[in-house]
This record gives sequence, structure tokens and C-alpha cells, in this order.
Amino acid sequence: MNGLKSFNARRLSVAGFSFLFAYILSFQFEGQVLYSLLDLRGTDADRYILAAIIAHFAGLFTCGLFVKSQAAAKSMMFGGMGLCLAATVPFFFPLPALWMGGLIVSGYFSGCAVAAWGFFFRTFTPKNERIKSCADALIYSNLLMITVNVIAMNGSTFIGLSLSMLCLVIGAVFIWMLPTEPKNEQNKILKNKMGGIKNPLLLLCLFVFIITINSGLMYQVINPAFEHLTRLVSWYWAVPYIVALAIMRNLPMKAKRSRILYIGMAMIIGAFISFMLLGRNTSDYLIVDTLMLGACGIFDLFWWSILGEMLDYSDNPAHTFGIGLSANVFGVLCGGVLGMTVTSIGLPSAEIAVIALTVVCVTLVMLPPLNHQLVLLLKSHAYLAAYDNMSQSQQTDIVRQIKTLDPMTVREQEVLQLILSGKSNREIAGALFISESTVKTHARNIFSKYDVGSRAELISTLLKNQRVE
Repeated sequence: MNGLKSFNARRLSVAGFSFLFAYILSFQFEGQVLYSLLDLRGTDADRYILAAIIAHFAGLFTCGLFVKSQAAAKSMMFGGMGLCLAATVPFFFPLPALWMGGLIVSGYFSGCAVAAWGFFFRTFTPKNERIKSCADALIYSNLLMITVNVIAMNGSTFIGLSLSMLCLVIGAVFIWMLPTEPKNEQNKILKNKMGGIKNPLLLLCLFVFIITINSGLMYQVINPAFEHLTRLVSWYWAVPYIVALAIMRNLPMKAKRSRILYIGMAMIIGAFISFMLLGRNTSDYLIVDTLMLGACGIFDLFWWSILGEMLDYSDNPAHTFGIGLSANVFGVLCGGVLGMTVTSIGLPSAEIAVIALTVVCVTLVMLPPLNHQLVLLLKSHAYLAAYDNMSQSQQTDIVRQIKTLDPMTVREQEVLQLILSGKSNREIAGALFISESTVKTHARNIFSKYDVGSRAELISTLLKNQRVE
């Protein structure tokens, strides 16, 4: 029964977030509904778009300062979505004086709502399912966005606006239905999971910021070049993104996703080179968009799911989740400003491609140290996979390099080798013909002698001191 409740809460959580994010994608954050409305009113879009993105960044970045519990997160999401709804109403009327204020309010509180979802993401999605929850949320929200875009761009802009607001209402209902986790259970999780997250998070944010500069360039340089293909763009734009997410979602858990990141970078390179060499007809658009948005799907699921794993090591999921995603928004913002600049001065597409390729080269250099930091921090199976790739002699050498506080007994050494080989307590008990409680006692003694608190920290300690690549 508890498992069923947890499953239902997870589905509610993902559904609520998907409808919220569909609103953000279709209207508030470079959304086609917003572009259509501003174009309908004959208004220059750039300053409105920049204001909305800056406000969204501020909401993501600051939410964790005042949302510090799951109850507060629920109130923030529900209240924030209500404020977004109210702030969007002025766009039905020719009231440009209120539009800027509406975008700033909706941008800020939508950012807060997204960051606050980190509490529900951590509580209701098991660790081994977080990559799937991220993929589901991104896929569902983009499918909803496509529906709204098609109506707004090919039919009525105001019906599209109404649908984006309806997404907010439905999302708020799902969030309201979510249970609030008991406080003592949350504290128990935090006490057992706290770890060194600062350096990996900082490196991840830097990587996300740099790589998403190209997303900003895409919005301001690539998309406008194909704006004459309105009908095709309205529905196809996010299709490669969704397909890439679906493929990544269904990969085996043991698949080496870090290698796929290099494929994603090659796709970005291919997108900008194609943009430079090809024309601006339908087939050219399909090539450029497929490469660019497919790569975006690969990278988005990578860092969203990594942030999901990091929440177990944070005492405030809204803070960690918000800061991580704010790096994405900041990258889009800087890329957008860069795109506006190169467009205004009439920079040739060849030189724009060079800028994009430079960004990719920087991120290529960053990938190996980022991967190393994440392997050291995150979930035990990732540690064990790294350890298992070594030979038996290499494993033995690593163990011997680390001095324990007290000498280990022969039995503790046997238990340690089985722990490092990935065996569970039950499997170790069976292999050594001892009880599971005895194994737990030996494991506690081993952790104490290495001055660590868990299997993951033990493996991290060993790997941090190993010299084998």
C-alpha cells in the first residue's frame, strides 16, 4: 500500500511539474505564445524576453533562501502558480504598461515554483528512477508545449494563451493533491545523506552555463532564420528533443551515458556547421533543428538527472535544484544577449559558427574532470562500476594505499573485498556463512576505521586516492 501511495505521489508530482513547465515553455520563457502576442501588438520582443529570463533566473536562484521545508515548497508552488496566472491576464488586453510587470512577476515566481519542486522530486522519486522522472517531465511538458504552439502560431494567439494558463491551473491542482512528507522522515534522510556537494555542483553549473550559451544563440540566430517556416516550426521544433529524451530514458541503467555526451557535442558542431553551409529551406531546417534539439535533449536529461541525484546530499533540495537550473537559464540569457549582439552588427554565419564551436571546445575540456567529480560523489553503483573496471591487483593496491585508523581483522578484510565487489549485506552473509547482522557489524567497524559513514563514502575515499585512470 505504501508503495502504491509513493507511486501515485510520484505521478502527481511529475504531472504537476509538467503542466507548470509547459506554461513556462509555451509562454514565459522564450515561448511562441509570447512571441506571437508581441508580434500581434507590433512590439519589440527583445526587452520583454530579457526581462522574463532575468526574473526566472532570480526566482530559481533565490527560492532556496526562504523555502526550506516540503510544506513551504508546496505553498510556494501552489501560490507561485496562482501569481503567474494573475500576472498573465494583462496579455489579453492592449496594456503594454502592465506586460513588463506581468512578465517579471510570472518569471520570478515560475522560477521559484520550479526550484521548490526539488523537494517533491527527492521525496517521491526513488534514486534509481530519477532519470526516468526527469525524462517524463521534460517529454510531457514539451508535448503540451507543441500543442499550445501549434494553436497559437497557426490558429488563435489568444486561444494559445488561454491554453498555457489552463496548464497552470491543472498543474496547481496536481500539486495541491500531493501529500506532505512527515518532518521526521525528511530529517532522517538528510542526516544519512549529507556529503561533499559543493565542488561537483559548482563544476556542473559551470559546464551547464557554458554549453547552454549555444542554446541562447539558437534562440536568437538560428530560429529567426527559419521563421518563414511557421507551420513546420510550430510542431517540429521540439520533436528531436523529445525523441532524444525518450532514447536516453530507456537506455539500460548501466549504459555509459558519458560517451553519449560526446555524441551530443558532435551534434551541436554539426548543427552550426550545417547552419553555416546550408540554405534556409525546409530540408535545411530539418537538418539543423534535428541536430541542435537532439543534442539539447541529451544534455538536458544529463544535468537534470544529475541534479536529481545531488538532492540526496543537500539539506535544501530547492536551493540545490534551483541553483543548478539557474546555471542553465543564465547560459541561455548570455547566449541570447550574444546572439542579439552578433545579429545587430550583421556578423556572418561563419563567424557565429566559430563562436559556437569555441564554446563546444571549452566544454569538451571540462567533461573529463566533471565526470570524475560526479563519479566520486554520486550513487554507489556508479562508484562500484568505476572500481570494478580495475584489475584485482589494482583494487588491492588502492585499498593498501589508504591507512586505516586501526588495523583490520582478517574477517573485516574479507568483508571489505566483498563490499567493494558490489555485494549486498545478504550476499556477503551467504558467501562467508555468517548472519546479516554480523555483516552489518563488520561494515560499521570498517567504516569507523576508514573514518567514513557509508559504502558510497568508502568507495569515494578509495577512488580519490587512487592513481589509476
